[in-house]
Order: sequence, then C-alpha cells, then structure tokens
Amino acid sequence: MQTVHDAAGLRAAIRGWRGQGQTVGFVPTMGNLHEGHHSLVKLARARADRVVASVFVNPTQFGPGEDFERYPRTLAQDQAGLAEMDCDLLFAPDVTTIYPFGAAQSVSVHVPGITDTLEGAHRPGHFDGVATVVCKLFNLVQPDVAVFGQKDFQQLKVIERMVRDLSLPVKVLPGPTLRAADGLALSSRNQYLSEAERAIAPQIHQTLLKMRELLLEKGHARRVIEQVAASTLERAGFQPDYAVIRRAEDLAEPADDERAGLVALIAARLGATRLIDNLPFD
Repeated sequence: MQTVHDAAGLRAAIRGWRGQGQTVGFVPTMGNLHEGHHSLVKLARARADRVVASVFVNPTQFGPGEDFERYPRTLAQDQAGLAEMDCDLLFAPDVTTIYPFGAAQSVSVHVPGITDTLEGAHRPGHFDGVATVVCKLFNLVQPDVAVFGQKDFQQLKVIERMVRDLSLPVKVLPGPTLRAADGLALSSRNQYLSEAERAIAPQIHQTLLKMRELLLEKGHARRVIEQVAASTLERAGFQPDYAVIRRAEDLAEPADDERAGLVALIAARLGATRLIDNLPFD
C-alpha cells in the first residue's frame, strides 16, 4: 500500500489507474481505525478496482469544548490495518493541504434543512465542517464510489443530499453498522469509556431495539416511545441529547400513522463520552 500526504502524489497515483481504465473506491476516515472502518474498505474493494482511504482529523467539524485535541491519532496502526485489508493507497494530508488558507478562511459547504436537527442542533456547525471536508476530499480523489458507515446515519444522509444537490459524479454507498457481541456499535470513542461505563453502554442498542418493538409490534404512540426511551437511558446513567424516531429519508418527524421507512436515533453522554447509534426499522 502506498501512503501519500500531498495532492500531487494522490493525483499522480489516481491518474495512473485511470489511464488503465480502472475505477476508484474511496473511504474517508478520521483514523484510529477499527473493524467497522475495515468493513467499509471491504465494501469499496468489492465495488471498485482500486481503493483509497483517507485519514484526516478534520478541525472544522469539532465545536468548542469537543474532543479535537484528544481524538486518537494512530497513523502507523491505521497504515498496518489498511494494508491488511488490501487498500491500495492511504491519503494522510496535513491541515494546510486541505485548508490552504486556514480552516477559518475556508470556503464552507452548507447543506440546509437536514443539518438543522438532531446532531446539527446539538453540534452547531458540525455538518458544515463535514460537508466541506468531504467535498474537498471528493475533489481531490474524484472517486467513482465512496463508502460511509450507517452508524453516523445523519452524516450519511447529509452527504447523500450534498452529492445529489451539487451533481457530484460519486455513488455513495452505505456500510452496515458493526457491533460488539453485546450490541455496542463500534466507535473510536468507545475507548474513552471506563470499564464500568463500557458495561452500561450496550443499553443504547437495547433501547433502540425496544423502540422498534414498541412502535411496530405494540403500536404505541411515537412520542410516548421517545419519552420512555429517554427515561430508560437516564435511569441507566446516561444523559440523553435525544432519543427519537424519524423518517429515514430526510429525518423529518413522521406522521402518527407512519410505520415504514423509519429509523430510531439516540445520542447520549455516558460520563465524559458522547455516544450515538441508530436502528433503521426496515
């Protein structure tokens, strides 16, 4: 596997592949890779001749007081894992490559509507940073397909909306959420959890399963289910930001009689760690 840090080296490699008529799959990440990321590389490998992964901890998607400084940076470990997964090229740029005029002076991409709720409401500006860096990376890599994990469900929907609205020639592929044996969604932030917190954390997934059961099997009202879910999390020791059922397509609130095309989403703090998860109902 080749590792490049600048745009010229990246484009030279991709130009060589394109000259041979090969397609390119892309997996953008912030590093500290685990099996969930590796599954996205596998999916890209199945859909393209060549696979590029990026590792870049993007400063513009972190708000004040969030974990940008302590976010784990493990490039050597990430390189080894990607090489094992048969990734062709790792793009590991520095901040000046992505933001040549500085992050504060960067052109910004804003996706309206879908970014105003849930994570967007609790982390103002977060999705502007996500959309901006992904758009920049798409322009650098120019992939045929790009893979994003469903664990960050709202992020996936934001990227899908951006690609369609800007007519970007990229096929966005969703990668299923990978989970530990006890149901906890794999995440780089799980390592922040203490042993006691790690034992509690799977209750997020259990709550999502219960939300689905109460709506689809028991027929309970959505708002009641959301209240029960938030109370359940609080009793377990979480501080929930939200526990909601939304339309999967646009994250709008569904009508009272809607049962198809829905997703349950939770964001909650456990100690100093903020965890998110979701469960599509179809």
